[in-house]
Amino acid sequence: MAQNRAFIFDMDGTLIDSERVWIEAIHDALRARGVPVAFAEVERLEYGRSWQDIYTDVKARWPDAYADRQAMEAVTEKRYNEITAARDIRIPGSIALLRRLVDAGRVVTIVSGSTRRRINEFIEQSGLQDAIGHFVGCEDYHRGKPAPDCFLLGAERLGVEPARCVVFEDATAGVRAAKAAGMFCVALRRPECPPQVLKDADLILPDLSLFAEEQLDLLSELQSQTEPACQCCQSRHQQIQERP
Repeated sequence: MAQNRAFIFDMDGTLIDSERVWIEAIHDALRARGVPVAFAEVERLEYGRSWQDIYTDVKARWPDAYADRQAMEAVTEKRYNEITAARDIRIPGSIALLRRLVDAGRVVTIVSGSTRRRINEFIEQSGLQDAIGHFVGCEDYHRGKPAPDCFLLGAERLGVEPARCVVFEDATAGVRAAKAAGMFCVALRRPECPPQVLKDADLILPDLSLFAEEQLDLLSELQSQTEPACQCCQSRHQQIQERP
């Protein structure tokens, strides 16, 4: 199965350390319209979610803040660009894995809650135009994570069955979406970010550069046993699932 796998990367929080920047930008955009929102409240509103879902919640809670999603996006993106202008927010280990897979000729794409324009900017800045063509942005699907729609669409565009896809994620909603889509999920644990529930992932790593396909092969073998033969099998599965 190894050579037939496709690899799907989330972008915000997985490939780039943008989640916290977006939280700050959204917080500033709401405060600019007189919304007395706490930073922690914006963290809960934003982390791991699509733009459409974020704006839907903003509109429901503060209907007078922004007339439409585009107006809020314009203000938020301006602030985001100001914050990131002098900062490289790419996550080194994740970028290293992405390039390793691309260099090995593997099928790779990005499925994100960000806009297609933002994803394309990342691809161009990283010099990956020839390697990633069928990416999925928030405009391409209606239900955001934890619904599986975005990942299923990514698999469809790649022409790969969901069961042969491996998703790299960092957020609770993303992990749940990947598993709901019937895909393997490798979670990036980031202690410096808001706590996420990653226990449903097949593998949890502190740095995606540590990923090796052999880990998935062994997990597949163990998971094919509906009832592990002994306690040591269960223990071994747990050791593989969550790397320190």
